Amino acid sequence: MVTGAGSGIGRAVAVELLRAGWSVALAGRRAEPLAETAALVPGAASLAVPTDVSRPEDVEALFTAAVARFGRVDLLFNNAGTFGPGGVPVEELPYDAWRHVVDTNLNGAFLCAQAAYRRMKEQEPRGGRIINNGSISAHTPRPHSVAYTATKHALTGLTKSLSLDGRPYGIAVGQIDIGNAATDMTARMQTGALQANGEVAPEPVMDVADVARTVRHMAELPLEANVQFATVLATTMPYIGRG
Repeated sequence: MVTGAGSGIGRAVAVELLRAGWSVALAGRRAEPLAETAALVPGAASLAVPTDVSRPEDVEALFTAAVARFGRVDLLFNNAGTFGPGGVPVEELPYDAWRHVVDTNLNGAFLCAQAAYRRMKEQEPRGGRIINNGSISAHTPRPHSVAYTATKHALTGLTKSLSLDGRPYGIAVGQIDIGNAATDMTARMQTGALQANGEVAPEPVMDVADVARTVRHMAELPLEANVQFATVLATTMPYIGRG
């Protein structure tokens, strides 16, 4: 299961898994991008399910459809997310914008993890793996990113709690924190991103395929082993020493 599979990191990970022979349920808000993702690996075992991860009924329908098609859930890549409005100071951020980011990034991740847990506990053989897409912002914020950063910090707590609670059931939970993968969402970084010192400067990016290969490595470990946290970033991006 890959959420946010219609573009960016989600699409890259879905394609990597499909090419490796996984059966993949593709979740995202719109059907057309999901179909485009599936078409990148002709003949592969994919299922596109338009889903708003912030809606419990959509998430339940997604997992029901996936189990009906493939029989079980062995992997959830909890990837769906949004930056929210960029460059907005905290005192000017509308509550609706805050709520949208929280509903998508945090509540959506919880709902998908909860649905995965229910299946993984009951299926035979029992167990599975959840990989949450954190961010460099799970460690260090960018200026004017209060909603995104708060949800990504919270996602780290979600990962730790899920990992602990999953132990009795053979459910392994880890997190990948990604910095400056080249996607549509990060295109502005190459032309200029606001830095902690107030300057605007271009930042290096890395191939999103390198992220996808890392997720695949985490996914294909035996359940007796787990990458708890992995940080994959453009080598020279301003993270170490940011601020």
